[in-house]
Amino acid sequence: MSIDVKMEGQVAVVTLNEGENRLNLDFIQKFMDVLDHVEKETDANVLVVRGADPKIFSNGIDLNWLAPIMQNNDAATAKKFIENMMALFRRIALYPMPTIAAITGHAFAGGAILCCYFDFRFMRSDRGFMCFPEVDLGIPFLPGMLAAMNKAVPHYKLEEMVLTGKRLTAQECEEHHIITKACHIDQLMDEVMNFARLQNKRRIIVGAIKEELNKQIVHAIDHEDPPIIASGRFYV
Repeated sequence: MSIDVKMEGQVAVVTLNEGENRLNLDFIQKFMDVLDHVEKETDANVLVVRGADPKIFSNGIDLNWLAPIMQNNDAATAKKFIENMMALFRRIALYPMPTIAAITGHAFAGGAILCCYFDFRFMRSDRGFMCFPEVDLGIPFLPGMLAAMNKAVPHYKLEEMVLTGKRLTAQECEEHHIITKACHIDQLMDEVMNFARLQNKRRIIVGAIKEELNKQIVHAIDHEDPPIIASGRFYV
């Protein structure tokens, strides 16, 4: 499995092809490498990220991978994971071109949080939910996460989602302006690409705008204290 890149004119289409695209150190490094490749080795002016799995865009943190690390109180590895994950989120928030998440299936927990760092979100309407179930998983949100979530999700809806763990359909996400458009999977990429081709802007300008637009997110990430790992739990 891999993370693939295909150029379509000025649009770089990145396909997450790691099963459920769960966040672990290996996945994060591959994602960062792809972002570096697109920025430094292509003339892309727009980034589109989609999932290859027929059901899931991203299922969030790889708890099967992380659980034994926490059970063994391996604080160094857990800290490295959290720092690398937040570095990935920061990179997307400041990426010097418009970024579009083509949410091709479920976006749960860290997968839904990941989507919030993109500039635009399109979501398939025939299958899939967006959900922040951390309240049920017993995992708190870091400040840098909440800053991005507050930007992407209207506060009244975010409160409901994070305090109840409620799942939203694509239609509900569109209604509350969390995504740009809900589309059947058969039309999703056509809609995404039609939109993406209109966003062919100069990188230097987009990058400068996003530094100002997302400075609260970046500040929250850069100044948050890493959580303490103890007894299989995060403590912030």
